[in-house]
Formats: sequence, structure tokens, C-alpha cells
Amino acid sequence: MGALAGGSDPERILDIGAGTGVISLMLAQRFPHARVDAVEVDPSAAEAARANFAVSPFAGRLQLIDSSFQDYGKQLDPVVYNLIVSNPPFFLNSLKNPDHQKTLARHAEEGFFDELVQFAQQHLSWEGELWLILPTEAALQTQNLAAGAGFYLTKCIEVKSFADYLPHREVLVFSRIQEKKDTASLIIYEAPKIYTEAYKNVLRDFLIIF
Repeated sequence: MGALAGGSDPERILDIGAGTGVISLMLAQRFPHARVDAVEVDPSAAEAARANFAVSPFAGRLQLIDSSFQDYGKQLDPVVYNLIVSNPPFFLNSLKNPDHQKTLARHAEEGFFDELVQFAQQHLSWEGELWLILPTEAALQTQNLAAGAGFYLTKCIEVKSFADYLPHREVLVFSRIQEKKDTASLIIYEAPKIYTEAYKNVLRDFLIIF
């Protein structure tokens, strides 16, 4: 997500569910003029993200917000963003892990994606884009919710471990501006432990192994 999101040059970026801040840091690296806000509800992850931001070269353009995106959206002077990204909890209404932090990171409550789409409806600029990375079982539901809120699916990137595997994640791009849908695939491995050239090209600026 951090390597793919935002084809234009966004000035204000919001990362919802930032975790330890990896995606926010990647976006700050890719867009040197952008301000990046990162919302994280889990205190431990938020603390780690804040520490990572502080020691990065982009510290002056990164802001950590200790909050749920729902509470952040209730502020009196809402910020409008050109790009909103999220790697949201990837289990929906499934058996929860007894570890509370893992539950926060992995599970979405009923209505979560509806609230996420409504937040984007209120805080995304007219020409802005919403980028989500989702497990395939949540992707269709989210597409339907987004369509009901006036968003068009303009791009879908299927992420596969191997070329002959079914996708395990989908990167979805939504916009209020209708365009012809662009569909692509990103294959991680060409053989066990051997990355594809496409995957290496996507992440070369971020991982020293490439």
C-alpha cells in the first residue's frame, strides 16, 4: 500500500489504522511535499509510530493522532485530505483472538467498513482518492458500500503469492470521479523465496534487500 497509493501529488494524506507507522513513512518518502496524518487507536502501536516518526527524516511532516478515526472525524474543524489510505482490520465478524491488541489490529466490528466509507465521504476532497487493501472476502462488501456513498471503483490490484494462486488481498481505489476501471495483478514470488521483478521494482526504494 505504501509503495502503490496515490498516483498524483497529494498535499494532505491520512493513514487510518496506521499501526507502527510503516505506510505513513513510505508515503512521506514518496511525496516530499505532503503532510501525513496517521490515526491509530491502540496505545502501544501509537507509541511505536510516534517514536518511528520522530527519528525519521520526515518528522516535520508526520503527525500521530491517538484516536479512532470515528472520534477523529467528530472534530469541529474537519481536515480535508487529497488521499486517504487504510490497511484496516482484516477479519470481519470472525472468532476473536483473546489477545486484546491482536484483536484491535485484526478484527473489524459490525459497521466498521460502512463507517470508514462515510468518513471518506466527509473528509476526502472532490478529486481525492481512497485506497484500501483488503482480504478478498471483505472487498466486495466494501465496493457495495462505497458505491452507495457515491464512489466509483477506479482501480483494483489483485495481490497473489504466486501466479497460479488465487489473490489473498485486493488493493481497491475509489474516487468520486468516474473513470474506466483499471485491473492489475501484483505477484510476489516467481518461485519459493524468489521475488518477482515486479514486486522488487515496487519495493526497491524501501527495502535494502532489493
